[in-house]
Amino acid sequence: MSEALVSWFLEEKRDLPWRKTTDPYKIWVSEVMLQQTKVDTVIPYYERFVSKYPSLESLAEANEGELLKEWEGLGYYSRARNLQAGVKEVVEQYDSIIPNNRKEISKLRGVGPYTAGAVLSIAYGVPEHAVDGNVMRVLSRILLIKEDIAKPKTKKIFEDAVMSLMYEENPSAFNQGLMELGAIICTPKKPKCLLCPVREFCSAFYEGVQEELPVKTINKKTKLHKMKAIVIQRDDGKILLEKRPSKGLLANMWQFPMVELPTATHTVEEVVELDYGIEIQKGNELLSFKHVFSHLVWEVESFEAKLINEKKLSLNSQWYSIEEVNNQPMPIPVLKIWNAWKERKNIT
Repeated sequence: MSEALVSWFLEEKRDLPWRKTTDPYKIWVSEVMLQQTKVDTVIPYYERFVSKYPSLESLAEANEGELLKEWEGLGYYSRARNLQAGVKEVVEQYDSIIPNNRKEISKLRGVGPYTAGAVLSIAYGVPEHAVDGNVMRVLSRILLIKEDIAKPKTKKIFEDAVMSLMYEENPSAFNQGLMELGAIICTPKKPKCLLCPVREFCSAFYEGVQEELPVKTINKKTKLHKMKAIVIQRDDGKILLEKRPSKGLLANMWQFPMVELPTATHTVEEVVELDYGIEIQKGNELLSFKHVFSHLVWEVESFEAKLINEKKLSLNSQWYSIEEVNNQPMPIPVLKIWNAWKERKNIT
């Protein structure tokens, strides 16, 4: 099975930029970017990122605001901060050489079991497991594993399975082959079994239960937050932004003044005056939409407003020119609002 998988991967693998290098730093970057993000989305980000930060040292020394701006639109911004923190540890503690064993590489900030295994096997050719959702789906079908993959303890079963099947002559191609198979053939719904290079080894295919695996319980309630965001413009054309807290959701990103509903007995204008120290005259609605995070949903209404009076601006807020706003790192929902405002004002 392993030989068939590796042979198929080497012949049919997609042409992806991170597959043209064995530099452990660049592979680390690609693996972090690919977490919960589609390949087609990642490609341009990866290419820009490694062009701007071609080495561990360049990323370690990068300004966090500039780093977040490079990451803007990819989401899950803690990935970028953790990546930089881990890279700093390599530069400071390992003389800029990424460790080539699981024990040491796993100590780095943001490096979990999957990322460790991916970097070790792809960059260093070390026979180590790299188990993600794709791999668990593939192996649950091939080996007819019916344990619930939503349970953390189940992952050990799949890690052991990978190690027992490992193609030690080429661990990189083996692990990437499992990932590739899950991405383009052994998909969550309607797997393309007739095109599968390891179909003859697949127990689920022979039993006709491939679409019933993997077993995964869903026991997750998503919390809904109703938000109102306001693009406030001063007479001199400047726009008010506020910086989010340094910890938590979208840490250190910039946004327009944002109010979570309900606002008790106050209007949005009164809340803005209380929280931000300014009076505004609210204008027309800009955009209403939902934005889904991994654990919560924002239901956003956005408006434009003019400044009437500035009393005492809150500490985390600042007025920026339109060009300066464009240069600040903003999360996707805030970018949507900003783009809608610029479109209304005919600003490119």
